[in-house]
Amino acid sequence: MKIGPLENKSTLPTSGADRKVAAGSAGASKPEPSAKVELSEAASALANGVADGTFDASKVERIARAIREGQYQINPEAIADQLLANARELLARKAD
Repeated sequence: MKIGPLENKSTLPTSGADRKVAAGSAGASKPEPSAKVELSEAASALANGVADGTFDASKVERIARAIREGQYQINPEAIADQLLANARELLARKAD
């Protein structure tokens, strides 16, 4: 391997951060968007402040107590129904 004179290498950035700064100063001042994000209806409602952001502390305590006591019942049918509804919503969006 041949090593050239040091004066030729002094103009190159020495770290990744230096390279990013050098690349950023040569390009446009505003980066182009790289991804498109779509929110679900529920996420949009939350983002727009439709939900008041509060929660029912007594309900949380009842559920936590039921879990601790081994009395919390999971409804797999309801979970499956909601998963299928979410999948249908996603597939409908892709079809549009």
